[in-house]
Amino acid sequence: ETILKAQLCERVSRGVALTAFGRAFARRARTILLELREVDRELSALKSGTGGSVFLGSVTAPAISLAVPAIQQVSAAYPGIEVNVRVETSNVLARELLAARQDFIIARVPDDLNPRLFNVTEIGIEKACLIVRKGHPLLEKPAASLADLPHYDWVFQPAGTLLRRRIEELFLAAGVPLPSNVVNTSSILLTTAIVCGSNAIAPVARDMAVFIADVGAQAGEISILNTDFEIDIKPYSLISVKGRALPPSAKLLYDLILQRSRMLSPD
Repeated sequence: ETILKAQLCERVSRGVALTAFGRAFARRARTILLELREVDRELSALKSGTGGSVFLGSVTAPAISLAVPAIQQVSAAYPGIEVNVRVETSNVLARELLAARQDFIIARVPDDLNPRLFNVTEIGIEKACLIVRKGHPLLEKPAASLADLPHYDWVFQPAGTLLRRRIEELFLAAGVPLPSNVVNTSSILLTTAIVCGSNAIAPVARDMAVFIADVGAQAGEISILNTDFEIDIKPYSLISVKGRALPPSAKLLYDLILQRSRMLSPD
């Protein structure tokens, strides 16, 4: 305060709070601390002879179709780079990005966050589908309708997540009752286990469903349910924080993911 010649804190009824000057100073100080963290990462990489580390968060579909191939490219060309990947919902990832626990994410900006905080580049549209166990009664139908579905158990992502909201919107728009027997989990492993062992239905990203259905283990006992309706989700984007430069290793992976997205969707 002596150096700045401004009061940064003031006493309030419940303790101490930042003044307007203090809040402005805190914003700048946070940026400085984050830059110092990046300096430490870069110097550590140089000292150890490695290529640095990348922290990437992604929602499910682009993690499979975009992140995995890009990571394979990076690992082959620069074996010293360490890539850390977290697959979660957009709500979780966006907050981790703001807290500097991720370098960038492939997700969507949540409605309750200020979009001006982010650099956003739209790179794809996520499609979802329903999965059931092989031998499920609904597989005997050419295409299941919404009216066929409420009578079965369901495995949903937690309440408020984008995919769950989209499924609930489809039921409500068609005037069909929502499923009453529901298990909530964000774990794709647990989702698959429940579906394999019961007549439960689960909505998942189509890229994930194709991957699961193609593998030869127990998880391969999953089938994609044909439906007479489509499940389209909002577009997802490459997202970074405004004013925060990506470290070189993260920028490399970012550019590869962007390049691959344009190859898959040239329009």
